[in-house]
Amino acid sequence: MLSDERRTRRSPDPLVALHYQLSSTRREGALDTLVLADGSGVVVAGAGSWAACEELAAFAPLMSRGDSLGFEHVTIRHVDIDGHRVLLCARGASSDAPNVDSRNAALERAAVGVSRILSSS
Repeated sequence: MLSDERRTRRSPDPLVALHYQLSSTRREGALDTLVLADGSGVVVAGAGSWAACEELAAFAPLMSRGDSLGFEHVTIRHVDIDGHRVLLCARGASSDAPNVDSRNAALERAAVGVSRILSSS
């Protein structure tokens, strides 16, 4: 079902495409929040509650340097787009979360999708 939905929900608008990508990964990885942030902590796109996306994005640059800042269950992936680094940040998981390997695989697919969407913009 998810693969069929992913193939039919596309957009030529990069921001809408990013939202679709992140929303799909959020569901697939059973994550609470998934956000793409720039290096200064500004939300580029997100999936989950907007307040949670803004909070996670704001602290992502600090957490990517190794400071947990009291956040639990946060994963950050660096994605390089044409020489610029953005941060793909995931937080938490619902009680029916898939195992860690499945969640990491979902985040890796999201990183590839984000790179593809932004590189073509």
